[in-house]
Amino acid sequence: MENNNWQPSASLEIIKQKARMLKDIRAFFDDRDVLEVDTPLLASAGNTDLHIESLKTIFRNQDYYLNTSPEFAMKRLLAAHGESIYQICKAFRDEELGPMHNPEFTMLEWYRPGFDMHQLMDEVEALVLSVDDHTGAHLGSFERLSYGLAFERYADLDPYQATAEDCRECALQHDIEQPVGLDDKKDEWLDWLLTQLVLPSLPSDKFTFIYEYPASQCALARLRKNDDGVVVASRFELFYGETELANGFHELAVAGEQRQRFENENETRISENKPTVKIDENLLAALEHGLPDCSGVALGLDRLLMILINSSLIAEVLTFPWERA
Repeated sequence: MENNNWQPSASLEIIKQKARMLKDIRAFFDDRDVLEVDTPLLASAGNTDLHIESLKTIFRNQDYYLNTSPEFAMKRLLAAHGESIYQICKAFRDEELGPMHNPEFTMLEWYRPGFDMHQLMDEVEALVLSVDDHTGAHLGSFERLSYGLAFERYADLDPYQATAEDCRECALQHDIEQPVGLDDKKDEWLDWLLTQLVLPSLPSDKFTFIYEYPASQCALARLRKNDDGVVVASRFELFYGETELANGFHELAVAGEQRQRFENENETRISENKPTVKIDENLLAALEHGLPDCSGVALGLDRLLMILINSSLIAEVLTFPWERA
C-alpha cells in the first residue's frame, strides 16, 4: 500500500496564506514598536495549571518540559528590561488531539507594560481586524461580555454566587448531560456549563470577548472588584462562535501570591492523581525582582487561520500534523 503520509496536509495556497498572516502580524507589531523576542522551548520547569499537561523529556538525567506557552520566559524578559514584547513560537501540550487540537501548535504571545485588560482587548481586536482585512475574509464584528453577563444571558445563572448544586440544577433545566464525578466542584461545573451551554449560544459569525472570570479561575491574573463589588479575575478569552482563540491576563506581579497559586495547583494535582510539575523558580525570582504593571495575551495562530479560511480541521492549516509528523 502506498504511503501518502510524507505529503503535507495543508495545501500550498494555505501554506502561503499562513506565511502572509505571519508577515502581517510582524508588520502590525513593528508599527507599534513592539519588540520580537525568542525564548527557549525547553525549560527546567513546567506549567502547574490543572487543565494543561506538559510534555516532558530528559536531558543529562534531568526532567525538562516543552513549553505550553512562552509566558514564563517572556515575563523574565519583562522583569529584566520592561519593554513591550511579542513572540511567535511553537507550543506543546500533552493529551490534546482532535479536529481542533494538535499537540504541537503555533502561538502568538505578547505583553504590554502599562496596559490594563481592556486596553489589551482593544489591541487584540485591532490585530485580528488587521489580519482579516489583508485576507479579505470579513469575519464580522466584536462583542464584549462579562463572564457574569454571559452566564445570566445564556444560562440564567449568576456564576459568581451560584453553588455546585445550582450549576447541577442549571444543567438539568437545560437538558445538559451531567458528567460523573463533578460533585461539589463548582469550577468544573462552570467549565462544563460554559462549553455545553454558554459558548454554543454565542453568535456563530462574530467574535466575543468574555472577561472577569471567577476569582477561583484566576490562573496568573490579578484579582480585582468588579462594578458590583464581586472579586473577579482580571482575565479574558476571545472566541469566534464557540471556538477559543486567545486567553489574556492583567498579569499578577506578586511573587509570594504566585508561589502559593503554584503550590495549591500541585496539591490539587496530587488529590486528583495527576503528576505534579516542578515550579519555575526563575519566574518567581523575576517577579521578586519586579514585573512592570502589564497585561499579556496568547493567541492560537493555527485556529485563527482556520477561522480565516472557514475550516473546522486543524490539519488543514498544518504542514504535518501529529499523524504525519
